[in-house]
Amino acid sequence: MAELTTVLADDHSIIRDGIRGMLGRIQTDTGHKFTIVGEASDGIQAIGLVRKHRPDLVILDVSMPLAGGAEVLIELRRWSPQSRVIIFTGIEINSKIAELDRLGVDGILYKGDDSAGITAMLRRIVAGTRVICPYYQNVLDQTAEAETLTKRELQVLNLIVAGHSTPEIAHILNISPNTVVRHRSSLMAKTGTRKTAALIAYALRENLADLPADT
Repeated sequence: MAELTTVLADDHSIIRDGIRGMLGRIQTDTGHKFTIVGEASDGIQAIGLVRKHRPDLVILDVSMPLAGGAEVLIELRRWSPQSRVIIFTGIEINSKIAELDRLGVDGILYKGDDSAGITAMLRRIVAGTRVICPYYQNVLDQTAEAETLTKRELQVLNLIVAGHSTPEIAHILNISPNTVVRHRSSLMAKTGTRKTAALIAYALRENLADLPADT
């Protein structure tokens, strides 16, 4: 029986309990033996456990206290590059999912799926297949289709989020008001929004509003 040392990292014990149950079913079906060498309820604990045990498998939520997301994943890769990492999350931020995908995780699973579907996808990952669940694959497809914003568009977007009017943006960036209007129209086309409020919400959701505009 092939043994897979495993670290579970999620800040909710009920989720960790559910994952253990799924691994038990996979163990019965495939003959893999999952040895849980540690459980973490925050990102710092997760990094420490991976550093200590260098596990074969890490099942990781990316929205945990103290540290989360890509920063935890990068540290895991640093300390245990051979570990296979499965992201098990419910985050709704498209850019974060795209970032995790670029970092080369072995699977991204959605907590909103039913347990049978999650178990089936876990089984495929354990067998060596990289799996992105349908929910997040759709997110990645939509993200890939979105056009990249230019530097000037990001500047305009940040000023819109900051509450500046079209004349004010034109003055700050030393461009004409008509040019600002064209950038605003392009931003809405690229982000699939129709109103300023929706554009601002998109910028905040996708973490695009933290880039300072050149003045």
